[in-house]
Amino acid sequence: MAFVFLSFGTFALALLGLAIGVLSGRTPIKGSCGGLSCRTKGGCAVCPSRRSEDAP
Repeated sequence: MAFVFLSFGTFALALLGLAIGVLSGRTPIKGSCGGLSCRTKGGCAVCPSRRSEDAP
């Protein structure tokens, strides 16, 4: 049971740290263009963050 509380506490501290970072004026947390989005039609080739030299 102590492991559950320790895990929950660690997760809560991580979320608190992320929230404080956003509230202090940093940019919001964003996902990347990788991962599951690359499995769809067009995938990574249509990513707006992809630089032209990275294009195939």
